Order: sequence, then structure tokens, then C-alpha cells
Amino acid sequence: MSTRPLPVGTPAAQGVDASGVHAFLDAVEAAPDIEPHSLMIMRHGHLVASGWWAPYTPERLHLLYSLSKSFTSTAAGFAVDEGLLRLDDPVISYFPEFEDDITDPRSRAMLVRHVASMASGHLAETHDEAFRRDREEPVRGFLLTPPGRDPGSVFAYNQPTTYTLAAIVQRVTGQSLTEYLRPRLFDPLGIGEVAWLERPAGREIGFSGLHAATDAIARLGQLYLRNGVWEGRRLLSAEWIAEATRVHIANGDGTAGAALSDWQQGYGFQFWKSRHGYRGDGAYGQFCLVLPDHDAVIATTAAPDQMQELLDLVWRHLLPAFGDTPLRGDQDAALCERLSRLALPLAAGTPAPPERAAAWDGTEFAPAGGVCADQRSLTGVVVTADEDGWNLSLAEGDTRCDLRLGTTGWTTGAAPVPAAVSGGWTDADTLRVDVLFVETPHRMTVTCSLRDRTFTARWHTTPLHGRSLSLLRAPVPRKAPEGARTTV
Repeated sequence: MSTRPLPVGTPAAQGVDASGVHAFLDAVEAAPDIEPHSLMIMRHGHLVASGWWAPYTPERLHLLYSLSKSFTSTAAGFAVDEGLLRLDDPVISYFPEFEDDITDPRSRAMLVRHVASMASGHLAETHDEAFRRDREEPVRGFLLTPPGRDPGSVFAYNQPTTYTLAAIVQRVTGQSLTEYLRPRLFDPLGIGEVAWLERPAGREIGFSGLHAATDAIARLGQLYLRNGVWEGRRLLSAEWIAEATRVHIANGDGTAGAALSDWQQGYGFQFWKSRHGYRGDGAYGQFCLVLPDHDAVIATTAAPDQMQELLDLVWRHLLPAFGDTPLRGDQDAALCERLSRLALPLAAGTPAPPERAAAWDGTEFAPAGGVCADQRSLTGVVVTADEDGWNLSLAEGDTRCDLRLGTTGWTTGAAPVPAAVSGGWTDADTLRVDVLFVETPHRMTVTCSLRDRTFTARWHTTPLHGRSLSLLRAPVPRKAPEGARTTV
């Protein structure tokens, strides 16, 4: 959670038509393939609308996936401003221990600006190949993977480029990304606790894995909108803001549909150009939308199957809501009230078996077909009853995730991963529940059949860092920042 609040204003006072925000909420809630988790809208430096769909909450850390890249870019910007990093240095110059290993001329010609702009010369993603070549030092594995074209000549969305940029920043600063950013970005902006996935231990991966509250996304966007100035104090140079957010490498495919794709407008330094403004984004709808023409920032977390669909709704409903002058505000109060009671729909089911309750109590369920293909690590499910109701225990070997089935609303637990559950019995032989892993975008539907004592588990969106339950939470920070609130 933030350590101090953002300035708050009414939509009307900042020229935002609340009916457009209502229309956006209607659209995302009606879309079958969009699961919204949070929304924050900043206009003219004021927070004019914010809401979280229960069981998601304002203080909850949320996995940002590739929106992490924009925070890595910001760390690189600070390092450039401080003279620790030069964009036109060869990447290999920061890893002299690899000098004898890296012989490919294109790898040796790769500059820092090339990895910052996804223009390493590779023609496709190299993540698996880089980690296969050297799991202990993926930068070496990446540099050992020869580019197919000259660096700077072609765009390919490629995780090891950002990983390498992050590794360089951590090497030249002698700190992790979060340690380096804490006094330069997080503390000045009032951002509280964050956590970043490390691989290998001690190195934050940069390209993904950052967990932060939605508030942190909005604050980063506002810093960029104000060209590096926060509350009258310059934190980051205007030169870096301009470089990071301009097109360095074209990425359109030349087809007629390219103009309608927000992923074919060009790429900066770990920021995408959009049809409107620019953005950082992460898989399944984690967005930091910066709209200089409208003096606005929009921050979202979500779990859509198709991210373009969510952006299309932003352009269709929110952009027209940004006006040039203050409005009367007839709908402001209704919008505020609506935002305060947002909630994801509950899964269908009754809170107790309609019959044969004794047959369910204590029953263990095995994966249907002997293996649960979609949730490979889940090895069993146990249903039990106590005086307060019913419980569901998900087993992963010797590890168990214990969940309580509530009678109303989402029921949230914290051990061993923060999760919320909803659902119940759809008939005497079938228990179906939805499990939201609330520090991530991910939902799992677990269905137990009493008839054959088996279960199935289906992911609605596939976790990208592995499907083990232990990975579906924010990493425990090695050192929590002073004054930051801790979220379990």
C-alpha cells in the first residue's frame, strides 16, 4: 500500500464525464473474457476514480508480469542519469568474464540500447534457449545464442534482453532493482512494499515477477506523464523519459490490421507505443496507460484472455470521457458509490451438499485419469466439514492449501498462498469451486466428483512462472522497507 495518499478530485472537477466511466465498467463486467481486478484513473494530477473488484483490495500486491519491464527501464534511467550506465556501450563490456566465450560478431556488437529496445537482432523469443545454454548465468546463455540479424535492425519481444538490462543495472549499482529503486523511485513516490521474483537467487529477473499494488502503477505513470518530476522535484531526467517512450524500433507487420493493434505501434525502452499515448503492460491485463494528450493515467490489473479487447474498451469509453473543461458532476456520487462496491460474480453452488453430507466429509479425491493435466502439480483434494462449515484442501505433495467454503461472498485465506474461494455443490455428486490466487491474475476451477472420487482442475489463465501453488504469491522480500505496510 502507498505510504501517503494521492491527491483526490471529483471526475467533474477534472473534466471527466462519469457516464463514460460507468460505460467502461458496464462493458468490462459484461465481457465474458475480461475479469477486472482494479482500476485507477488520474486526471490533471488527481485521482478521480478508483475501485477494486472483491476479493481484490487496494493494499494487495498483484503480479504485474511484463509491466515489470517498465520499472526495470526506470532503474536503467536512473543509472544512466547517474553515469553508471551508457546506452552505447557493448553489452559484453559489462560482463568481461564472458569475453572469451562470446565469439559471435553480432552478440559482441549488441549495445545496451539494443537490449533496452528489444532490438538485439534475434528473430524470436530466446528465453528457453538462453536458460538451456546456461541456467546459472542466463546472460551468458543469451549472449551464446547468435542473433539472426544485426542488432538494432529488427524487433522481437524477447525476455532475455530485459533480463540482461536488469543484470547490468544490478551489476553497476551493486544492488537489487528494488534496493536501487527504493530511495530513487519508491520512497519519493510514496510506494510501499513491493516484491520481485529472483532467478537465480539474489538477482531480480527484471522482465517479469514484480508484485506491487495498483497504486504503484498509477504513480509510475504519473511520474512519466510529468516528465520525471514528482511534487515539484525532479527525480528522473526529461531526456530519459523522452528516450524511453519514443519509438526506437518499428514492430508493425505491414498488414491492414496493424493500425488497429496496440502491439504494432512501435517500441521504446521497455515501453510500448499505443494508438493513444504509450504504456507499460503485462500479461493478462496489467496496464499503465500514459495519455499525454489527455493529461491522464489509467492503471489496471485484470485477467482478460485477449488484452486488446480491454484496451479497445478503454479507447471506446474512457477516452471520450476526458473533456477540456469542468463538468456539472451529476453522476459523480453514483460513480463513487458504484466503485466502492465492485465485486467479481460468485461461482454457482450451495454452501453444503444437498444430501449425503456424511459421504462428502473426509473424502479424498484423486486426479481424474490418474493425472491432472492442466494443474500438473496438484496431487489431491480433500473435503472436510466442521462445526463452522465446509473446507477444501488442495494437496501438492506434502504441501496443502486449505480453503474455507463460505456461505456468502468470497472467502479469503493466506496459507500457504493468499487465495479466495467461491462456489459449492451444483448437485449431490458434484462440488465446484473457483479459487482466485489474489496476488496474481490467476483463477482455477476445481471440480470434485463424489461418484468416482476424482477431481479436475482448470486454469482460466495459465501461470507463466510455473503452476506450483507455492509460486502463486508475492515473493517474501529479503528486507521490508521501513514504514511500508505488510500484506499477507
